Amino acid sequence: MQKSKKKPAQPKTGFARFIELAMMKKALVVGSLILSVVAAVLSFVPYVSVYFIIIKAIEALPNVAGADAEYIIRWGWIAFAGAVGNILVYFAALMCSHLAAFGTLYKLKVDFASHLARVPLGFHVLIGSGKLRKITDENIEKIEGFIAHQLPDLAAAIIAPVLLFVLLFAVDWRFGLAATVGIAVGLFFYARMIGNEGYRVNMDRYQKALDDMNNATVEYIRGISVVKAFHQTVYSFRRLYDSIKQYTTWIIKYTLQMQNGYAAAVTIVQNVFVFIMPVAILIGMGAWRGDMANFSAFAGTVLFYLILSQAVGGIILKVIYASGTMMQLTGHVDTMDAILAEPELSVSSDPKPITGFDVTFDKVTFSYDADKEVEALSGVSFTAKQGEVTAIVGPSGGGKSTIAHLIPRFFDVSGGAVLIGGADVREIDPHTLMDKVSFVFQDVYLFKQSVMDNIRMGDPAASDERVYEAARDAQCAEFIEKLPQGYRTVIGTKGIHLSGGEQQRLAIARAIVKDSPIVVLDEATAFSDPENEHLIQKAFERLMKNKTVVMIAHRLSTVRGADQIIVIDGGRVVQRGAHDELLREGGRYGDMWRVYTQTSSWRLSKTKEGNTHE
Repeated sequence: MQKSKKKPAQPKTGFARFIELAMMKKALVVGSLILSVVAAVLSFVPYVSVYFIIIKAIEALPNVAGADAEYIIRWGWIAFAGAVGNILVYFAALMCSHLAAFGTLYKLKVDFASHLARVPLGFHVLIGSGKLRKITDENIEKIEGFIAHQLPDLAAAIIAPVLLFVLLFAVDWRFGLAATVGIAVGLFFYARMIGNEGYRVNMDRYQKALDDMNNATVEYIRGISVVKAFHQTVYSFRRLYDSIKQYTTWIIKYTLQMQNGYAAAVTIVQNVFVFIMPVAILIGMGAWRGDMANFSAFAGTVLFYLILSQAVGGIILKVIYASGTMMQLTGHVDTMDAILAEPELSVSSDPKPITGFDVTFDKVTFSYDADKEVEALSGVSFTAKQGEVTAIVGPSGGGKSTIAHLIPRFFDVSGGAVLIGGADVREIDPHTLMDKVSFVFQDVYLFKQSVMDNIRMGDPAASDERVYEAARDAQCAEFIEKLPQGYRTVIGTKGIHLSGGEQQRLAIARAIVKDSPIVVLDEATAFSDPENEHLIQKAFERLMKNKTVVMIAHRLSTVRGADQIIVIDGGRVVQRGAHDELLREGGRYGDMWRVYTQTSSWRLSKTKEGNTHE
């Protein structure tokens, strides 16, 4: 008989997933929970002791001095021991929970960072650094906070109500029932609030809006110099402004939905004595008709319940706080797990060696959408030969940068293949692939380190002399030597900032140090002034020597000398050839060149009506 295959285990979600995370440090967490339960038990000892003291004191009325002092003192010491024991044991529980939390935090952050290092680089391009920063700094930190503080309280919140109800009914079931009715009414309002379908929806949307606002804030801060330069405000940065409005909308809805139910629940459970007093009055009226001893015992019971009712609020509120925090924490865990569920870059079990450096696109189709309905590239085929410059040109949004991202495998193609030396990039070891490709992108990121270290990022083993040579070849030695400490100057400190063109040339020096056989240039001179563009072009001459070069070009003047020009429009190759050949053909490239030459010859002239171009 053939055995049925086991279904793969479904990933845990919600509270079960959180417990799975908390149990990374199982011994410490279990120890903390046990100690917290013991502390909860000890917290009731003073109340029991006070009850016996009150009863003994009332029994001695009206001669209180004649009460059994030894009995009262003994219960007083028991109350003191219970209070001190509660503090010490709870402190030990928090020690265990904090050690578990710090260990869990360390492992979660390491695992999260390690996973981010293994996902395709294109994932980082699409998701934005603000959201990842929030997950790393806030979501995971809140998991640590819950394990350190709320988890021990959660154990107490489970056992303490049980002990509370036992104590409430053990002394006098009538008062216990009255107190239970008060607790039930308070919890009814809370359960009605969180049971509302819109509550969870609003909470989820509020948390998503918070993520979006964090992401937009990071981008806004990065571009603050541009905003200030043009004397604009936050309203000019539309994405941040819209994200703040969205956050405001959902936080108000979330808060307003909570206010009535939450306020009612807290008010009622903190004032349970309101339900006890009517019962006390009714029972007391009957007790007063009896003997004095019976009424004295009743009075002692009433006093005990009035004192105990003050503890009811704290105990029940712990349950409410723990459940509310747990619901929010579930959202944080789900957000973190969504990132961890992103597929890592696949690694071939039998990696293929790179035997040449021709880059070939073979009927490549690619879509950024998961449903593949909108294609960024459709059936793109061309070969960028080793030792030649292949330029990719076309209108904005045509797919040029997508081609640049597919060569180093920032994304995997939806169809077809990208080949290097005849080997599919998906079958090449990722470390080998990244070692063979250098990039110079339009957006340059420089670390807050010395100029020397920034250039050496291309090859950490590069000697100082090799860095100096790369800087000279990249046309940046002159401005580096004018910096306060030359190559040892730390970028971004003490007012040390570089222009866009200088940053671009440093990026080229970094690529020269790396000396990879394949070079990808993505709009590297798009925003350079004429002087910097001239220097960058000279730097390119050294960088591109004997390399396979794929140049994504915005300015057509930079591609005239390319060995091959590929014209991309709407994600498809519409023309290919050398500059002169394409001009003779006309077509899309001819139109682009005509517009480019016309706009490059524009100049401002003064007329009576104002400034115009001609």
